[in-house]
Amino acid sequence: MELYEVMRSAFSAREFTDQPVTDEVLRRILENARFAPSGGNRQGWHVIIVRDQATKDAIAELTHAPARRYAAQIAAGESPWNAITPTKLTEAEIAATPVPPTLSEPVRRAPVVLVVCVDLKVVASLDYLLPRVGIVSGASVYPLAWNILLAARNEGMGGTLTTMPIAEEPELRALLGMPEHAAVCAVMPMGYPMRRITKLRRKAVSQFVTKERWDGEAFG
Repeated sequence: MELYEVMRSAFSAREFTDQPVTDEVLRRILENARFAPSGGNRQGWHVIIVRDQATKDAIAELTHAPARRYAAQIAAGESPWNAITPTKLTEAEIAATPVPPTLSEPVRRAPVVLVVCVDLKVVASLDYLLPRVGIVSGASVYPLAWNILLAARNEGMGGTLTTMPIAEEPELRALLGMPEHAAVCAVMPMGYPMRRITKLRRKAVSQFVTKERWDGEAFG
């Protein structure tokens, strides 16, 4: 596929057919995705391929508590899990909210799940002393994650980059045998999609790009 076509059609796939994802296809995806950039070219990423159903079930279970809060905040008109505005919901209100299947079942039902991790001893986290949530470390691993999804789209596959289980990272780390200095960046269920979305809805460039300053003139 042509590059721009892949970029404009790589939708978040959450429902998959029973067609297996072979090691050969995965190897081809990862062989090309590994050329993603990273800070200092240190490539501090690590990808865990999960096929075992018991492990997928356990990861799906770890999504339940954070997904419940996510759904409760959405229903209350809040921006879920944001680090700036505290939720006004009580723990009881959150606990009473059903878990949306779309936030957990893709992990359980996907033929393969890729868990993308990063070695925090390797990446430069230039914002870790700032009084806010750190995000800079992601610059050295999320390009790889997106390359994987673009390569999967090129192979006729689909997937989605989820972060819901990361709210329970200690349990996730123990489940996957990860060292303490590693962090989970994405849990990506992947497979051959049951249906394809042909038109993605995204903001126009002029809605999120400005000239010179945040409050500058809109671009485009």
